[in-house]
Formats: sequence, structure tokens, C-alpha cells
Amino acid sequence: MSNFEWPVRVYYEDTDAGGVVFYANYLAFFERARTEWLRSIELDATELRSAHSVLFVVRHVEVEYLAPAMLDDALRIVTRIAELGGSKVVFEQSAWRGEHCLVHGKVVTVCVSTETFTATRLPEAVRTTITRDIA
Repeated sequence: MSNFEWPVRVYYEDTDAGGVVFYANYLAFFERARTEWLRSIELDATELRSAHSVLFVVRHVEVEYLAPAMLDDALRIVTRIAELGGSKVVFEQSAWRGEHCLVHGKVVTVCVSTETFTATRLPEAVRTTITRDIA
């Protein structure tokens, strides 16, 4: 997958008492970017649920914080698929301010059935769409 980039502005609500982005908010920024990536390849969460009876859920997250983002910073969230398995999609994501990487991480998602909430293979149509984006 080529890198997908999504802009994020840091608002007051994103910061802690010190004016620095609260560490957990980067996970929200990453979630937004993955959601917008899905939309960009014409697979939004509503369609996954209604047409394919599946959802992506987060199973594991690793995050490394390198430098702080501050109130009103313009960030760029970069997302790419690192691994595509039978039911698993591993994303590498990072938050950038200009040319400086502030945070990077790995987010492991799993495709689950909307009926049982247990892991299930990616539907072939979904896999085809994702694979087309990776190429």
C-alpha cells in the first residue's frame, strides 16, 4: 500500500494540562486515519457491516512517543498496511509535524463476524479491494 495521509489539527480538547497532546489521543488520530483510508478505497464501516457482516476490531497496539505535539499543531497521520493475513490486517501508523515524526506505532486489527464477534476470514471482495490498494 502506498502511504495514506490524513490531516489532523490539534484542538484544545486533545491536550492535557501542560498543553501537550494527551498520549491516548494519538490512538484516536490513528483510528480516524484508518477509517478515512477505508473510505478512500470505497469500503466504509457501514458497508463492511451491512454488505459483508464483518467489522475490524483492534487486537493489539504498540506505540512509541518520540516528541510532543502541541495545541494548534497541524499533524499528518501516515498509514500503511504492513501485513495482510487471513483475518488480520496490521497497520503501521505515525504522526508527523512537518518532517518530524512525533509518534509511531503498529496497530493489529482483526476482521470479526458481526454475529459472533469472533475472528473470521476477510470476505474475498474486501480482500480484493484492499489488495488492489496495496499494489
